[in-house]
Amino acid sequence: MRGHRQRTRSRPRATTAIAVVAALAVGATGCGAGEEANGARTPDTDTDAPADPPADEGTENGEEGATAPARGSVEIAGSVAEELDSPWGLVELPDGDLLVGSRDEATILRVDIAEGTAEEVASVPDVATDGEGGLLGLALSPDEEWLYAYHTAPGDNRIIRMPLEGGTPGEPEVVLDGIPRDATIHHGGGLAFGPDDMLYAATGDANEPDLSQDPDSLAGKILRLTPEGDPAPDNPEEGSPVWSSGHRNVQGMAWDDGGRMWASEFGARDVDELNLIEAGENYGWPMFEGSGGVDEGYVDPEVEWPVAEASPSGLAFHNGALWMAALRGERLWRIPLDETGTVGEPESFLQGEYGRLRNVLPVAGSDDELFLATNETDTRGTPEAGDDRILRLRVE
Repeated sequence: MRGHRQRTRSRPRATTAIAVVAALAVGATGCGAGEEANGARTPDTDTDAPADPPADEGTENGEEGATAPARGSVEIAGSVAEELDSPWGLVELPDGDLLVGSRDEATILRVDIAEGTAEEVASVPDVATDGEGGLLGLALSPDEEWLYAYHTAPGDNRIIRMPLEGGTPGEPEVVLDGIPRDATIHHGGGLAFGPDDMLYAATGDANEPDLSQDPDSLAGKILRLTPEGDPAPDNPEEGSPVWSSGHRNVQGMAWDDGGRMWASEFGARDVDELNLIEAGENYGWPMFEGSGGVDEGYVDPEVEWPVAEASPSGLAFHNGALWMAALRGERLWRIPLDETGTVGEPESFLQGEYGRLRNVLPVAGSDDELFLATNETDTRGTPEAGDDRILRLRVE
């Protein structure tokens, strides 16, 4: 069910050290910052630029019924790595070490969890790092033999894979190219293997919103591919890699215990979204931002946030809840789910403590731990001593 819409205020970034942060329960609301105004681009949601807050909109109640547990907690267990450059993609190796992609440097670091050290193990060629582009999502194949990466190139966005030997990526090969790109914004970049062992890739609308509705374009879609980059079997349209359409700029994807797929999405002027993704469905962009499209055959988001509270990037499912990293919102959102996939009331943590938050990853084999990557060292952040960093969280 959709949560309550509620106007809230963001707080300035704190300068406190690592600490336990109590939960701030707030209603789920609508969010996003826009860019088109009479053809002129205005700041995207993925910025810290000031924006007029949305007007008060009263309350919108969802369906009645059982809801997930409403309250959780977050404790900082420690800092795994510090002084990183624009971390974006994040995967855990079988031995517990991390591979971290640098968006702006187009390099991959191996973070030794036990030692707290980071070593460059690969440099990805042909990466264009202008605007929001660069080395974006990373994914580890189910057999743990390949590292996949989504990146911008001079003329397109593409997906590559690199063989892994001892946790070190080898020479890359392109598995899918020709994903449309804009000069600076809306590349998407989410990359993940689903429970079906297929590769899912989230693409942006390339700053051409109509491409999201074009079934022949790879822009503004979630794609479902074989590990070799071919359209996966049983996709909605045979021979097409498109799994869902009508997206503006998805960066986070996750699956819950019931196998349901979720995606976090940047809106334009008003609302950012959490969507429940189903095969062949259309999520309404650019005709609709946020709710309102059901009567015309589009799928409404499950949760919406105002622009100052979100700009969602990484998404993970862990311990009965979705965890969503917010850039402009500078906070970590917990969205509880019950066993039927019903959404409970979201809560925010770490508000303003570590600046922009880029990605979140469950710690393998743990029931209550997450890795969290900050993102202050790109052009939109205000880095402080130690930024950027990978934090280890204890959550419930």
